[in-house]
Amino acid sequence: MHVNRDACGQGDTTHVTVPAWRTLMPIRRLTLARTLMLALACALPAGCGTTYLMQAAGGEYHVLHGREPIDKVLADPNTTPELRAHLTQVRAAREFASRELGLPDNNSYRSYADIGRPYVVWNVVAAPEYSVRPERWCFPVAGCVAYRGYFHEHEARAFAARLVAQGYDVVIDGVPAYSTLGKFADPVLSSMLPYGDDELAATIFHELAHQLLYVSNDSEFNEAFATTVEEVGLERWLVYRGEGGRMQSFREQQAHERALVRLLADTRAHLEHLYSSGLPREQIAAQKAETFSALAADIRALERREGVTHPLYEEWISAGLNNARLASVATYYDCVPGFRRLLQQQDNDLTRFYAATRELAQLPRAERHARLCTRGVDAD
Repeated sequence: MHVNRDACGQGDTTHVTVPAWRTLMPIRRLTLARTLMLALACALPAGCGTTYLMQAAGGEYHVLHGREPIDKVLADPNTTPELRAHLTQVRAAREFASRELGLPDNNSYRSYADIGRPYVVWNVVAAPEYSVRPERWCFPVAGCVAYRGYFHEHEARAFAARLVAQGYDVVIDGVPAYSTLGKFADPVLSSMLPYGDDELAATIFHELAHQLLYVSNDSEFNEAFATTVEEVGLERWLVYRGEGGRMQSFREQQAHERALVRLLADTRAHLEHLYSSGLPREQIAAQKAETFSALAADIRALERREGVTHPLYEEWISAGLNNARLASVATYYDCVPGFRRLLQQQDNDLTRFYAATRELAQLPRAERHARLCTRGVDAD
């Protein structure tokens, strides 16, 4: 939840507007749709289906076909000053990622592609009407994941409509970036640029963390690990750039984000208890509606306490808070407190942290979750 220094309302010192992309940015990225790798792994006819495979393969082809080396774009005299400034920062952050954070040194994020639209992928997350656990889709090689990604919005909405007709709670999120886990040299996309240089750096750190370590069938582990690397990476990047004075603001923004995540986690825990209560279905439905109404009021009360307006929260409320929204947030954040503790146990040494994480990755899913994953967020 990073407050934009150029946000609206600069003349009002008690109330600023925070752009949607500045709030819970990892959730906006939402697993970053490793769609092509998943789709190509499907074994037809028992896999994902021809339509899903074709849209994924075609979408990835167009992204890869349009990329150019960043050095070439920077050398082009027709490159706009704004794009030149962004890509100069990207190049520096990319070098920092490998040199200082120990992330993969490969061709990913060393090229640029202008995709001509605000999002590269639209992700669909679904949860049963009376469950806060996300629906999972399973693929050979990649395992099971808690989303489906589409390169065309109308296809994502068509799939979501089918799920709604089956009784699921569903959310659709536009995604400005994604990763193929190093299977291809992923480019920086034009859809990533509106979010500012800090978020560009954070996205690169997050995605390269996925390339460093990815555990099949465990979205929560994977996303929390990458989110932790992203946060510590961004903090170190700011210090490296001589912007250590922004750290207090950065930490305050993190605290605001955790307050929201804690609120959503508490609601999720309440609903989990409600759904398993054995009450008549009509009572459960009524209490579910009351709970989400109360959550919307609590989110707005949180904004008032912070003196900040978050358009993303309003977007969520307008679209309808539901089980799928809670599940999508949990995928990213339930395990983050455990990863933060693990990093501290390794004296904040990333090399040791990566080694310890790899050891945990060898454990059965239930055991590593018992060690790492908690509902809610630490107050640190």
